[in-house]
Amino acid sequence: MANLRLENVTKIYEKNVVGVKGISIDVPHGSFLVVVGPSGCGKSTLLRLIAGLEKLTTGKIFIDGVLVNDLSPKERNIAMVFQDYALYPHMTVRENMGFGLRMRGVEGKEIERRVLLAAKILQIEHLLDRKPGALSGGQRQRVALGRAIVREPSLFLFDEPLSNLDAKLREEMRLELLRLHDRLNATVVYVTHDQIEAMTMGTSIAVLNKGELQQLADPLTLYNKPENLFVAGFIGSPTMNFVNGELLDGRFVSADLELDLPGDFATFRGKVTLGMRPEDIVPGEGNFEGVIEVMETLGSEVYLYLRLVQSTLVVRTKPNANFKKGTKIKFNINMGKIHLFDSATGKRIN
Repeated sequence: MANLRLENVTKIYEKNVVGVKGISIDVPHGSFLVVVGPSGCGKSTLLRLIAGLEKLTTGKIFIDGVLVNDLSPKERNIAMVFQDYALYPHMTVRENMGFGLRMRGVEGKEIERRVLLAAKILQIEHLLDRKPGALSGGQRQRVALGRAIVREPSLFLFDEPLSNLDAKLREEMRLELLRLHDRLNATVVYVTHDQIEAMTMGTSIAVLNKGELQQLADPLTLYNKPENLFVAGFIGSPTMNFVNGELLDGRFVSADLELDLPGDFATFRGKVTLGMRPEDIVPGEGNFEGVIEVMETLGSEVYLYLRLVQSTLVVRTKPNANFKKGTKIKFNINMGKIHLFDSATGKRIN
């Protein structure tokens, strides 16, 4: 395993197109860092810079304290697992897993030892003599993982490795990857656009937008204390509710809601955005009213879409026969869980 450190990492393409800009991150030994964000935010660019597949514009990358800016991918002792598996169709699983080692001149007995060990870890020993065309998507992903494991790298890089799998298989493979991380005590940088993957897998999460780091924190901190409107809206499913208004002498005022806020907000005046998680709105009681426009029933929970004057709030609640589409209901807000952001800058106020 390895320690990874990024210092002011920047990649600018032709015509001043920003890949990533000014990113500094420390990834300690044995960490599982997830890099998350929307399409085009710079996630894969950052991974390719770490791997040495892209050249930095400015900044420094250290692996175990060694500056690797000018080292080739081969010299960085990393293994990368891609979205498309990239298996050779004419080779068996055994040959695919051992191919990289053969290219590096590792002798045959050592290759066989590593391949068998990786196959045992991934429970694909019975597949070693099959070719990729005879494998399912999940089995191919395990072979791609095995090819990375046999290299015994100091750092694993994953570029959206589960995006081609169906929902059930994605869930199973998430568990497999977490078990693998624990077993190998590996350092992992994992790129995904799926914030559920990020929340369930990462010991820490780096949220990117437009090439810039928005927040780096553990999953619960990101969820409970997002630093800006982008992070607040990106992390969480369903997304956080937002209502635009003004803060005047500690009171939030909008066309939809008027609230007396806790003392923390008394010193701020101006345009603000109030944020509320769907589970922090309590339907069926309280001082506020909304009309149920849509109901989504998911078995163990129901999402109510409440139409106010200008805004729609999503409410997460348990199934209740009293809630009906098109009816007006009262609701309350858990004031201890609200979030407030400066509308001009998007930054968190409290």
